[in-house]
Amino acid sequence: LLIALALTLAFIFHESRAEEPILPLTLFKNHTFSVTSILAFIIGAGMFGAIVMLPLYLQVVKGDSATSAGLKLIPFMIGIVSMSIVSGKMISKHGHYKRYPIIGLALMTTGIVLLSTLTETTPFWKLSIYAVLIGAGLGFSMQTIVIALQNSVEFKDMGVATSANTFFRSIGATIGVALFGTVYASRLADNLPIEVAKLKASNPAALVGATPEKFAALKENTAVLKSFTPELQAGIVHAFVNSFHVVFLTAAPITAIGFMIAFALRETPLRSGAAHHAAKEEAAGEAIA
Repeated sequence: LLIALALTLAFIFHESRAEEPILPLTLFKNHTFSVTSILAFIIGAGMFGAIVMLPLYLQVVKGDSATSAGLKLIPFMIGIVSMSIVSGKMISKHGHYKRYPIIGLALMTTGIVLLSTLTETTPFWKLSIYAVLIGAGLGFSMQTIVIALQNSVEFKDMGVATSANTFFRSIGATIGVALFGTVYASRLADNLPIEVAKLKASNPAALVGATPEKFAALKENTAVLKSFTPELQAGIVHAFVNSFHVVFLTAAPITAIGFMIAFALRETPLRSGAAHHAAKEEAAGEAIA
């Protein structure tokens, strides 16, 4: 963390003095750029948190293969694609975009909260609905904030501003996966001994063959689960489910904060084709000069 902080400060120092900075710090004076950067960070964290944790749940709790777990993310992708199209068409028709990140982050938060209710017996159709909600939330918000951003900056800054938005989303994804992975591992380390202790007290025979080496290997390879007795498998799966609950309940407040921040997004009239062409010509003239 200290190294990351030092490198960030060094980057800011260098960019503030560079004649042609990679990321002009003056962009942060633009209200829309700052708000959409924060939203991109939060959306990235929520998106990749779901993409990583859902297949893990399906593999560990439902016993799916990696391929099957990946295919069961299709409802998630359907939500993203369909609502990206819908929001794009509605923005083109009516010229308003502020409402869509608000709706999107509300849907994301709702979907993530619902994921925290998953159990060993949750049917796939319910999981599909939750995944569609999260995907729809991403579809409503992910590209819409890019439209808002591009509409707020000068044409000459559009490329770097768009790239910066993608960068912040990637950083959010990286930190989100690391955060949720840490929470998951931490809770699992606490929950597993609890379930083992319960079985040891009620049914010691269920622990036959459960060596410390197998438990250590379980954290790296969930296929080891099948080598335990059925009773112990059920206890371990319950520990995993409880760990997933905490992960999703950790993610929900983050997207809820994004929902509140989305209200700060300022809506300005979309540029017309003529205005866009004029700005493009002006930017080209400045580049030649």
